[in-house]
Amino acid sequence: MNDFLLWVVLIGPVLLAEGLLARYELLIYSAGWRAPTTELPAGVPYARGAAPDRPPDAYLVYLDGIGKRRFHDSRDGGQLVKALIAGAPELRILGQVQPYSPLADPLADRPVWAWLRRRAGLLLFLHNVMQTFVAADHRYRPLYNRAVGAQIATQLRLAGYQPDSGMPVVLLSYSGGAQVSTGAVDELHTQLHSPVLLISIGGFHNGANDLTHALRFHQLTSASDRIERVGTWIFPQRWRLFRRSGWNRARRAGKVTINRLDPATHVGPRSYISPTAQLPDGRSHLDRTADTVISLIRAHFSTTATADGPKQ
Repeated sequence: MNDFLLWVVLIGPVLLAEGLLARYELLIYSAGWRAPTTELPAGVPYARGAAPDRPPDAYLVYLDGIGKRRFHDSRDGGQLVKALIAGAPELRILGQVQPYSPLADPLADRPVWAWLRRRAGLLLFLHNVMQTFVAADHRYRPLYNRAVGAQIATQLRLAGYQPDSGMPVVLLSYSGGAQVSTGAVDELHTQLHSPVLLISIGGFHNGANDLTHALRFHQLTSASDRIERVGTWIFPQRWRLFRRSGWNRARRAGKVTINRLDPATHVGPRSYISPTAQLPDGRSHLDRTADTVISLIRAHFSTTATADGPKQ
């Protein structure tokens, strides 16, 4: 019990400080004191997958969960992105976007945070958790959406995306990345006029963002995912009672599709992206998730191409 009380005493002030400081970066962005980072470290490409000398069928931007700390890392060591590249060579994939930094500044590369990571790695996760709630806060949400949406648009251009080309953009998100992806739709529509398909894996979002300009929202979920379920409880805009919320308007418009990935969990050895958890058909959870994402993208855009003519 003494250890527990000590933990509470230590973590309480940290949470309070994070709550106060989480808005700091967004305020710097809004004041124009610093420009968002656009250059990537040496050896980190702006996109992988489809070769630059051939037009891809779509661009896919992966927005990781709260474990995202650098341009190149992700919660699974990049295994999901690698599986997507291997299974869908027609896609051009970006994994460097920083969903929890309006300034596109990787958290783990900042000197203070690098020091903290060696001594209190949990703080890195707390920082990104707080940023997710800042992105959901109605006072800061429009500015946060604009900041990260502009970051995504910039990275897409650097990866070869041509505005007004009609080339599809897929925003694939994990956990809290769904809050960012739903908020980026309008900015991508404004800057690039791109058709945007949303796919969330265990998506944690408040349901307030307008999805009018999204083609569809595919929700990959599981009955064993408790963290995603918490999001449906704590955010009123996700409740059916709030019919005018962006989420409920999208549902009534038929834009939301539920895809079951039972019995996957949100995190841990049986997570959606676990390479070791096995399904009855012999595939791992990671294989099934990657197969599902690829199938959804191909099915959607092949249908679009049939209805509207060839893809550009």
